Amino acid sequence: MVIVTRIRREVLTLPAAQLGPDNPLPPLRPLDEVHLIDDRDRDGMPRDMARQLGYEPLRSLLPVRVRDGYDRTREPRTLDALVIENDRLRATVLPGLGGRVASLLHLPTGRELLYRNPVFQPANFALNGAWYSGGVEWNIGATGHTTLSCAPLHAARVPAPDGGEMLRLWEWERLRDLPFQVDLWLPDGSDFLYVGVRIRNPHERPVPTYWWSNIAVPEECRVLAPAEEAWHFGYARRLHRVPVPSYDGIDRTHPLNSPYAADYFYEVPDGRRRWIAALDADGHGLVQTSTDALRGRKLFVWGHLPGGRRWQQWLTEPGTGGYCEIQAGLARTQLEHVRLEPESEVSWLEAYGPLDAPPEGEWTRAVQGAEERLESALPRARVEEAYAAWRPCADTEPGEVLATGSGWGALEVLRADWKLPGTPFPESTLGEAQAPWRELLRTGTLPEPRRVRPPGETLVAAHWRDMLETAPATPHTEYHLGIAQWHAGDRAQAVRSWERALLLAPSLWPLLRCLAVADQEAGHHERAAERYADAFDDLCRERRDDGEAWTAAVAALGRETLRALLRTRRTADARAVWDRLLPSVRRRGRFRLLEAELLLAEGRPAEARAVFDAGFEVADLREGEEALGRLWARLTDDPLPARHDFRMRPDVV
Repeated sequence: MVIVTRIRREVLTLPAAQLGPDNPLPPLRPLDEVHLIDDRDRDGMPRDMARQLGYEPLRSLLPVRVRDGYDRTREPRTLDALVIENDRLRATVLPGLGGRVASLLHLPTGRELLYRNPVFQPANFALNGAWYSGGVEWNIGATGHTTLSCAPLHAARVPAPDGGEMLRLWEWERLRDLPFQVDLWLPDGSDFLYVGVRIRNPHERPVPTYWWSNIAVPEECRVLAPAEEAWHFGYARRLHRVPVPSYDGIDRTHPLNSPYAADYFYEVPDGRRRWIAALDADGHGLVQTSTDALRGRKLFVWGHLPGGRRWQQWLTEPGTGGYCEIQAGLARTQLEHVRLEPESEVSWLEAYGPLDAPPEGEWTRAVQGAEERLESALPRARVEEAYAAWRPCADTEPGEVLATGSGWGALEVLRADWKLPGTPFPESTLGEAQAPWRELLRTGTLPEPRRVRPPGETLVAAHWRDMLETAPATPHTEYHLGIAQWHAGDRAQAVRSWERALLLAPSLWPLLRCLAVADQEAGHHERAAERYADAFDDLCRERRDDGEAWTAAVAALGRETLRALLRTRRTADARAVWDRLLPSVRRRGRFRLLEAELLLAEGRPAEARAVFDAGFEVADLREGEEALGRLWARLTDDPLPARHDFRMRPDVV
């Protein structure tokens, strides 16, 4: 047999915003988690679901940093891509942006099977900020969009089960300290892209894990899945069981029928084939199916009311089509974490391809018809056979390296001497961020920074915390130790570490900021404001230039300081901080919003209203955030302008 599958490099040019630098301040505050539910909703749900809803929810983003340095200025830029194709399908993958499958083109018909975003526009949807819409994304870590949404993954060629080539993507997921891999291949003549996924737990303890494959498709469709019920979850944070396809007189399987943004987690019966499809009015579309380990299926809709439409415009170019998401995960819902036993792994196979079936009509008949077409195009037994054939290949060592991810996996492998066949994390990938931690591992001492700059990243896992506790107690070490202690829940000891470091530290502002956060979390807002003000003064004295790193630090600390001072009604001090911000920072949308708050606090509502009237865009507006609407309501009784309407739930005034 002649193998025609090809993998090649490609460069995409499209309007794209810049990601910018990460926020240099360690994320000490509890996670602003939108996937929490009302405890009343636990009554009557399946036991395994109730247990997994409460199983080790993520409390902190540490050791990951927040990515909020992006903007909304889109210019033609190039993105590195990897293309895998046979004579039926062409899949375009972005290894530098989370390994996203940006496009899946069916070559015989010329149909794009996914929603392909015509721009790259980061927005604040990932657990750590920057995320973008479109394609198929691989969500690992914890409830929400992965912290790897806009991060590079390792990529390489690997022999496929049929003798052709696979594209392997892999990385180290840092929230849960787990390595994972995604293998993509196209058998000769196949209309389906096969995707083998494996998550490994190399630790001697169980670890909570999470996975959802999120597939963006054009929203003018009907979504079919083998279920008669679903768990509905919206931004009011209530989870309840609803019938499928209709409830409250509305057929919710048509995404544009729903008024508000919502999740519908389908209750697929045990033993039933796992699949979900999105079909347009002519019956053409995409189907995703898998082996049974990937049990969950979900539909996400934006809704047809102004807030949802505004979000659709926000994430792409106005005037382009909108999207919904069909998804597949390890649990019933995205509110759950699954226990991964010590020194074990979980794996499965997914398949993505075209489906032609009548989408309309009575629900059971439409689902049955689609399932029969799927069985004809890709029998369930063939998916199981493909999975069995792939499993031995999962350990095959990669060949030609096509892209390089982070060095964090290499550091962990170096520390524990783990053997992870198929997913090498070579020492050659260690970089500047890992250098001090490698030195701590080698010598037992965390080296002092060689030049004055904002502190680097902190590692917080128990084994790194133990090393910090036994290292020489320099101010730099005490700073990082305090962050690791804070992450572990030992807040009193963290404060003591930071206070000890203050006595000898050449740079005070990182420590003062940590202590200010601790004061806020303890309810001491006046003291927090004072420490924030002192920290900002120290940073302004220490700042060496107006380069990217220092500007990011001034913007991040200035933003937190302004909020702390406004909260304690210290408007004169807040104005003094505002005046010391760089003009380029003051022009950012988030700071224009803060300016309006400051003007209102100063008793200047007309000038605050003028800020809104002049127009601004908060590039890092958080999913579900209502700050714009709340401030507008304090200024006027006028309706919220459409450009500021991002409301995602029905009870927002």
